[in-house]
Amino acid sequence: MTEKDLLGLLDQLTAGWENETVEFKEASRDYGTDKIGSYFSALSNEANLRGSESAWLVFGVRNKTRMVVGTDYRSELERQQSLKWQITQGTEPSVTFRNVYEVNHPDGRVVMMEIPPAPAGIPIAWQGHYYARAGESLVSLGLDKQDQIRRQSLADWSAVIVPDATVDQFDPEALGQARRAFAAKYPTRFTLAEVMSWPVTVFTDRAKLTVNGRVTRAGLLLVGKAEASWWLSPHPAQLTWSLMGPPRGYEHFGPPFLVSSTALWHRIRNVQLRLIWPGTLMQTEVPQYDERSVLETIHNAIAHQDFLRAGRVLVQEYSDKVVVTNEGGFFDGLPDEYAAGSRSPTRYRNPMLAQAMVELGMIDTLGFGIFDMYGRQARRFLPMPDYDLSTPTQVKVTIHGAIVDEAYTRMLMARTDLPLTDILALDRMQKGLPISDDVVAHLRGQRLVEGRRPHLRVTSQVGDATSTRTGYIHARGQDDQHYLRLIVDYLNQFGTATRQDIDDLLRGKLADELTADEKTRKVANLLTKLRRDGHIRNAGTRSSPVWKLAQPDDE
Repeated sequence: MTEKDLLGLLDQLTAGWENETVEFKEASRDYGTDKIGSYFSALSNEANLRGSESAWLVFGVRNKTRMVVGTDYRSELERQQSLKWQITQGTEPSVTFRNVYEVNHPDGRVVMMEIPPAPAGIPIAWQGHYYARAGESLVSLGLDKQDQIRRQSLADWSAVIVPDATVDQFDPEALGQARRAFAAKYPTRFTLAEVMSWPVTVFTDRAKLTVNGRVTRAGLLLVGKAEASWWLSPHPAQLTWSLMGPPRGYEHFGPPFLVSSTALWHRIRNVQLRLIWPGTLMQTEVPQYDERSVLETIHNAIAHQDFLRAGRVLVQEYSDKVVVTNEGGFFDGLPDEYAAGSRSPTRYRNPMLAQAMVELGMIDTLGFGIFDMYGRQARRFLPMPDYDLSTPTQVKVTIHGAIVDEAYTRMLMARTDLPLTDILALDRMQKGLPISDDVVAHLRGQRLVEGRRPHLRVTSQVGDATSTRTGYIHARGQDDQHYLRLIVDYLNQFGTATRQDIDDLLRGKLADELTADEKTRKVANLLTKLRRDGHIRNAGTRSSPVWKLAQPDDE
């Protein structure tokens, strides 16, 4: 959030807050970590019970009057990061602040700590104790509230036991693959031979596919036979691959998703892209799509699918991209938070299904799957994935398989040391998406961008292909002095010029990135500068100017 956003949020919290999800403390210099952990537990649990997106622990505000008084609490960034780590160590399950913000309020420094709600079905403890709020008081989390949180897991669609279904409905090939994946996940605990020897229900219970040997919807989705999908009716269990041609084509894939998601991946055409290293004639080849990234996206779509909406996971293949769509909005946080590696999910739409997919190595519950996917895309010098949340009931993820801006790709090839945060900013720039002034200033300082808003671009100072240089010059244009000299030279040669003459002279030479209106204003500004500097004069009228060089005796 920007400083303006934070000040606005602070005003909202101090103007009218719920006692149970916001706590204010003066904390003028320091505050005990154990006490902070207790409030973390209480506020996280209360946010869960009230359906709040976040809870807040705010330092630098007097609790009774809600007046900002300022705080010196942990002004060093290193100590703030240390606090996050301390909270992670003391909470069960391990979780920490979503963000710690410093706000420069006119009345003093304020520290705003954003606390995520407890995961569905799991209350948060601090040092083994569960806390809650009673008005403004910190109290133990009563058994009634603990039961209220734990009962939330009953709402998990994927955890529902399927009546009369048995493990005979599981596909033998999928079960074999599941056992191998489980053994690979725990190589220091179990040998493959040991896992393969377990009775079916022993393994499926440990892999979260069954509960006490009873088949769950999650189990049928991941390892169920194709013909067993009717047990899930009326909720369709289907992945659909669609080729957005020409040519056009499609294919449906049902359970077991552990196997069929890979089969869908093999339907996607994956040609090799040839890239030339900047400043050389050497080529490198990268696949159009990274298998792990595509499967990660498909598996995340399965884990977060809202099956109650009776939709399917759709994978659309275009010539230059793959778009994966699932039903249900983005469930916990925002994609940018996971892309930067600054957040781990605390909730899943289908907890049982998500746990089973983790056990089988299909997804990463710490949220690093998205972070790693961005990193792999950067190492292949291609644009970052895009998340479209414009439809509240859907999430669309676009994985790019083609170059958007050659300058961006050349920069990634030349500067393999760039941090992911800079790459994400450059990616937004090449796609014409807004970035803040602070980020632009940082990129300028690193000599990664050039131009002026609204025509910022990745710098051209890498690579030396003649065609690329020519295209860059046309896109950038020349400096104003070049155009001013052209006008003066024209008047020296021909004596006079109308506005149309000047437009004809310059329009084809101005930067290609300028619109027609911007070019018109540019010419007008150039003529105004020459007139004000005394180099030219208007011998015609204001509506029909005729420009001449100014003579020494002209007034």
